[in-house]
Amino acid sequence: MSTSPKTWSERTAFAGFDWASDHHDVVVVDGHGTVVEDFRIDETAEGWQRLRGRLSKYAGLAVAVETCSGAAVERLVEAGFAVYPVNPLAAKRYRERKAPTGTKTDRVDAWSLADALRTDGHVWRVLRPDDPLTVELRLLCRDEVGLIGQRTALISQLRAALREYYPGQEPAGQRTGHPASGAAGSVGPVSGSHRGDLRSTSGSRPVRLAARHRTQAGSAFAGRAGG
Repeated sequence: MSTSPKTWSERTAFAGFDWASDHHDVVVVDGHGTVVEDFRIDETAEGWQRLRGRLSKYAGLAVAVETCSGAAVERLVEAGFAVYPVNPLAAKRYRERKAPTGTKTDRVDAWSLADALRTDGHVWRVLRPDDPLTVELRLLCRDEVGLIGQRTALISQLRAALREYYPGQEPAGQRTGHPASGAAGSVGPVSGSHRGDLRSTSGSRPVRLAARHRTQAGSAFAGRAGG
């Protein structure tokens, strides 16, 4: 492998990386903008091994990607590439240069990022790798945000079911102003007349629906939090 370039002017290859959940597209252009690499990998260990093999000839390769975090970015940094995050709005403008008609494909996205890096990358900021503890903390925070989002969605489903059956009742969480107070396990007080309705219609579809929402919300969040 050749020596990594020390200055931007010494770089002879520039890559664009278009990521997705199950595959990634990679395009590499040389200093004149000619495409020298164009391939797709699967989001698997074998796919990443193939990427490293294909790009091993480009020491210290600069790679542009339309995100600044995530598993794909971390893999690129670990592989020794100089990663340059691109703002989605900027990426859209660069893509329009290559496809003025608005055609959007994964390959066009990767190609536009690679050529944008070639022409404008000298004023971009390279992503600095974090220490292991920072990476771990970021992953934990990302998981927590995901769990909170799922919990909020489940609570919203339960509230919708309760409003449908009790249109005049306000869910407990909205009275206190705190999302947690409207958690699935606590639906707030029910008036005496409605208690009678619940007893007499315990087998009805709306009650079963509310009970199912309550059970799903509680078990899903508890299961993920415990795991």
